[in-house]
Amino acid sequence: MKSYLSAVVLALLLVACSGIPLRSMPRLMALQTELLQTNPAEFMLAIQVDSRMAPAAGAVPVMSLAIRPREPGAFETIERKLPMHLDIAPAAKLGLTPVAADRRWLIYSFPPESQAELSRIQTFFKNLRARDNGKNGGSIAVGISQENLAAHDPTLRETRWESWLQTSRKDGFFELWTGTLEKLLQQAKAPKNA
Repeated sequence: MKSYLSAVVLALLLVACSGIPLRSMPRLMALQTELLQTNPAEFMLAIQVDSRMAPAAGAVPVMSLAIRPREPGAFETIERKLPMHLDIAPAAKLGLTPVAADRRWLIYSFPPESQAELSRIQTFFKNLRARDNGKNGGSIAVGISQENLAAHDPTLRETRWESWLQTSRKDGFFELWTGTLEKLLQQAKAPKNA
């Protein structure tokens, strides 16, 4: 299926590319289309961390979204940052695997304001597709920053950090990134064009 944004370049800037499982690549490549069609209320990020890790108050992941036309001026460039919020849904009800006693899930979803903004972007592109008969393409860059959630406690730096993403309930979660807390923080400091 050819998407409206046929020339889409997916740059999932979780913080960098290493740590992304190869088996997740098909889902990541589909993200470009799914993002413009998904129900914003179903989009979720689940992070499995050491149970001793507690994010700072108010620290949340932020999805950065940049959509640019292939042909300059074909449509307005869109650049948005959509903050998420801590969700109270139990991990088991979401289909996430149970964790050992020394691990826990942090689950995030879009609050109403971010849901509304993503809906506006989706509507804009549906209308644009109808107006242009699907002729104009572009690129999408999606990033989900998580490093502000990370504890800077040296005793936790070698603990495992796992990120899982859901774009729809029916498709469930897929593994987005796995590494150590130290690797997450290193990649957050690395140049974004890596």
